[in-house]
Amino acid sequence: MGVSSASGKPARSKTTRRVSWTMLLSILASASILVVHQFFTSFHLRSGSIEADRDALGYLPPTDESNKEATGKNGGYPKPNNVLLTSEKLTNPTREDEPPMASTAEKPNPPLNILILYPDDWRHDTLGGVAPVVQTPYLNRLAEQGIRFTHNMVTTSICWISRATLFTGMYAARHKSYRLRQPEFYKSWHNMTWPSLLREAGYFVGHIGKWQFYNPNKTVESFFHFAKIFEGQHQYNVRTAAERARDLFDKFLVQKPDNMPFAATIAFYPPKAIGQSKVPGAQYRPKPEFRQKYYFNVTVPYPPYDINASYHKLPWFFHTFGNDARRRWEERYGTTLQYQESMKNYYSLVTEVDEACREIVENLKRRNLLNNTMIIFTTDNGLFHAAHGLAGKWYPYQESIRVPLIVSDPRMTSKYFGTTDDSLTLNIDLASTILGAAGIKAPDRMQGRDISELYLDDKEDFVAQKPWRNDFYYEFPLDNGNWMPQSNALVRRDYKYIYWPTFQHEEIFNLTEDPYELTNQVNHSNYQELLVEMRERYSMLQAEAE
Repeated sequence: MGVSSASGKPARSKTTRRVSWTMLLSILASASILVVHQFFTSFHLRSGSIEADRDALGYLPPTDESNKEATGKNGGYPKPNNVLLTSEKLTNPTREDEPPMASTAEKPNPPLNILILYPDDWRHDTLGGVAPVVQTPYLNRLAEQGIRFTHNMVTTSICWISRATLFTGMYAARHKSYRLRQPEFYKSWHNMTWPSLLREAGYFVGHIGKWQFYNPNKTVESFFHFAKIFEGQHQYNVRTAAERARDLFDKFLVQKPDNMPFAATIAFYPPKAIGQSKVPGAQYRPKPEFRQKYYFNVTVPYPPYDINASYHKLPWFFHTFGNDARRRWEERYGTTLQYQESMKNYYSLVTEVDEACREIVENLKRRNLLNNTMIIFTTDNGLFHAAHGLAGKWYPYQESIRVPLIVSDPRMTSKYFGTTDDSLTLNIDLASTILGAAGIKAPDRMQGRDISELYLDDKEDFVAQKPWRNDFYYEFPLDNGNWMPQSNALVRRDYKYIYWPTFQHEEIFNLTEDPYELTNQVNHSNYQELLVEMRERYSMLQAEAE
């Protein structure tokens, strides 16, 4: 035994001191490894992962060097705006200083994942079984596992404004993203978008595909952890645009930390038209095997009325030289051959997107993520497809403003599976719906409602407290004269009032008796009282939209 010290405590032997120094060095080494690990983990989570492939809109694909600058040498994700949602928050384990919960206690449900499938230029009836010929087997199955909203509308029918509405939950009159690729997202309230709010709440947030706004890196980095921006093509070498989106979603899932729920928008570019060719079907470029397999020996029917007669019933300014909707009609549908080829190729692209959606959801299933994922399928605007002798969208007619909406939600009980709902739902509702699924209250600045109020078990309580809307204000704020005139509307289930401000022209349609809007009743004596009523309501909702 060693000699006692003056203090009376036993003296440590040299062996003991050597062991102590060895243990101390071991502890310091372990701590150093932990610090280094945490540093690189933090660096990995804070580095940017932004790819900005540019397309026919005039952007250039990034070089390898520029891509390194955007992503960091090792890739990774932009710095979150908050502390990441940890496994503690997900599982809520008991603390050591608290008594353990009883084994029979219910565990809290983990946050829902949220997937938005969002193709371009796809109107409400472009679904198998709703319109003839078109085939969408996966989307039909999704509707059987959820609910389809048959009267879902957009508040502005043009790509970039509708997309700004998707992210903000606001009318164009409020978010003011009027100009192509120049949104007001950089303003101080951009952090009220649902991607930013979910990111703050600990979600891993991503966007794949069409974006359409200038300075994407700056805006995208403030919204998303993962963003792959591309548009303007139907084919990318051996892959279709839909397949590319599918593959990038797989990368998104690979990069998602295991302890974070996700929210992702897959903004498919197809089936949008490309170019101005008058060659039959040339504006739609599907994979040949889809055209051969699904649409080889079919005839796509015309709208069930005289198209030429309906065109001549349109307001006079549609018949002046240079109207863009009529010009596009001549390119795509002016002859029977043009119509058939354009529609078959368009439907082939639709089926490509449907197949990509199926594979995307299968990926979730393989990763055991599907049962806790809310899936929303909808689109940015409708399309005329020769209705009224027009092509394109923009105007308040039904073919332009009605878009599909299918929701599959783990919170939904089976009694709603495979059902339809004809409530007036709007694209401004999606932001509130997405936030609601994440348990986040929508900011007051958002103007929509949570659509889950229409299918959760306490639906009657929601509707009793605040009845669902039975009308809404539509706005197309761009004023381009005869080429693309400004238009606004008050839309109800039974009637529609349209006002063309540039020309001070009015229309009113009885949608019950005239669902294709072929007869303007504005001068009919039986509609004058209704006209006054709808003008007043129109002015009221127009003011509320701002």
